[in-house]
Amino acid sequence: MIAARRLDKISRLMGSRATPYAFVKAFNKEALLWTESLNPKVRLLGNDDGDAVRFSTYHYSSNCNHSPTNKVLRNLPAHVKIVEVGPRDGLQNEKEIVPTSTKVQLIKMLVSSGLTVVEATSFVSPKWVPQLADAKDVMDAIRNIQGARFPVLTPNLKGFEAAVSAGANEVAIFASASESFSKSNINCSIEDSLARFRDVVSAAREISLPVRGYVSCVVGCPVEGIVPPSKVAYVAKQLFDMGCSEISLGDTIGVGTPGTVIPMLENVMNVVPIDNLAVHFHDTYGQALSNILTSLQVSGPRFPSVHSKLHFLLLDLSVGWVELVLDQVKVILVLSLGYFRFGSIQMGISTVDSSVSGLGGCPYAKGASGNVATEDVVYMLNGLGIETNVDLEKLLLAGDFICKHLRRPPSSKTAVALSSMKANSKL
Repeated sequence: MIAARRLDKISRLMGSRATPYAFVKAFNKEALLWTESLNPKVRLLGNDDGDAVRFSTYHYSSNCNHSPTNKVLRNLPAHVKIVEVGPRDGLQNEKEIVPTSTKVQLIKMLVSSGLTVVEATSFVSPKWVPQLADAKDVMDAIRNIQGARFPVLTPNLKGFEAAVSAGANEVAIFASASESFSKSNINCSIEDSLARFRDVVSAAREISLPVRGYVSCVVGCPVEGIVPPSKVAYVAKQLFDMGCSEISLGDTIGVGTPGTVIPMLENVMNVVPIDNLAVHFHDTYGQALSNILTSLQVSGPRFPSVHSKLHFLLLDLSVGWVELVLDQVKVILVLSLGYFRFGSIQMGISTVDSSVSGLGGCPYAKGASGNVATEDVVYMLNGLGIETNVDLEKLLLAGDFICKHLRRPPSSKTAVALSSMKANSKL
């Protein structure tokens, strides 16, 4: 009866997103909870303990916990936007040229999975990144795809102009918090790169094109070692002040841990609103998911927005919480025993970059493994009850598609584990 009630609650909460199958084994072994589509192909197996284990031949997912406790996990956002970087960041270092048609099919499959932001390509010199020499052809092929945005990387004004001519409606620029890495990656100093990017952002603003700013080496550099958080904050603020709508903070060589990520984020959040921040972690040392979970819980001020409302939230020990609402701007002022906080309801960063099947790396950071796998991120967020609107089954198909083309196994642990489960269920 208890299991039935839990199943009914999960089914109502998950709705259509629960299709075709999600499962979890109860910790106390009292029940197995699952949700099914109308006609899933399911086998019931028995293990040594006599517990029932259900497998779907179609799809697996972590159980979606819609009521995570705030005693341990605090400030979690209700929804996370995933920025898929596989087609650009994931493929740019592949030595064997991937056909344009394969890239386009991958992008279509990613959009079909529910991803709404897919970084499509980069308008860089073919001399430096031959894999992306077909940028214009890719943009032509995806021009009419609905339901997603396709930002493209533009390292300079020439690249920006080429991107606009190819129909790009969103661009990205790539700065570094490390002087040495900046010179090796884009062949100029940090200050020179910022001057170059101001021209790009200025041109983009003239035609109302949004610009995303990347900051690389936010905790470590392959040349300089540890990168001071103050340097990261400086570069991030420069990008934000020049007009970048979103700043993605990248651990390019994957050396970050929660212990180094937190002070970096705290420094950046002092100068850039948390709503304008994203995180981009590589999984070189297996720390990417830990760092993402940490980033989801950090809290910082959400600066006033002209599109929101003005809230004054006052704590009075005699009457409790009182909220006053005015139009235009949103601010929450918390008064508690003389303690003031300026900002809004505290939640963590809610934009995460990832790459299907963990594709990617960095040509200027030897030994640095790929980006965190999108499949692994979605699996974790599902378990936290955080909305992504991504269908894990379709995402797995996209990862399988590109890995077969590249003739390599997926780097996603979720993809490997669920693929193995699926294969075993057919035995």
